[in-house]
Amino acid sequence: MTTESERSTTQTQPVEVRNNSEESRFDILVGGVSAGFSMYTDHDEGPSRQRIFYHTVIDEQFDGRGLASVLTRTALRTSVQEGYRLVAVCPYVARWLTTHRDVDDAVDRVRPAHLAAVRRAAQGPADRSSTYRP
Repeated sequence: MTTESERSTTQTQPVEVRNNSEESRFDILVGGVSAGFSMYTDHDEGPSRQRIFYHTVIDEQFDGRGLASVLTRTALRTSVQEGYRLVAVCPYVARWLTTHRDVDDAVDRVRPAHLAAVRRAAQGPADRSSTYRP
C-alpha cells in the first residue's frame, strides 16, 4: 500500500514517454522506472500508414496518477507527427479518444484487417514476456 508521503514523492519525479520501436510500444517512465506501456503495430493500407494501438498497461504501483492519459496523449501525438493515422483497438485508447479531440482528424475506425494485424503482432517472439496475447 502506498502512503501519502510516498505518493507525493513519486508524483514529483519526472515522467518520460519514449517510443520503444524495437518492442513496438511506447514506454512511460517515472523517475527512470518503467511504469507502463502502450503496444502498437504499424499497418500500411494503400497510401496510408496506420499505427494500431492494441494494449495499454500501467503498473499497479503507479495507478491513480493519470499516467495512462499522459502515455496515450504522447503516443498518439507522436504517431501523428510521424505521419501515421491512428486506429484504437485498445479499449482504453478508444475511450480516451471520445473525450480528447486533439487527434480526431487522424483517427480511422477499426476494421477486420486491423484486428488481423493485431493478432499477428501479438504472436511475436515468445521471449517478449510483456507482449499482450489476445
